[in-house]
Amino acid sequence: MRVDKNEAPLDGVKCVVNTCQYHEQGDYCTAEAIEIQPRNATSTEETDCATFSPSTRG
Repeated sequence: MRVDKNEAPLDGVKCVVNTCQYHEQGDYCTAEAIEIQPRNATSTEETDCATFSPSTRG
């Protein structure tokens, strides 16, 4: 899922995945929106951030 990147982080969303293009210092997420999958997950281990996109930062 490709989404636009916002200048400001999403309120209330903490992301520690520093290899994602939407990650900003301080563990903020700057994606315009996020999508968590799958629909019928029954535990934390089964969930996945479908918005994740690898960072191109060197």
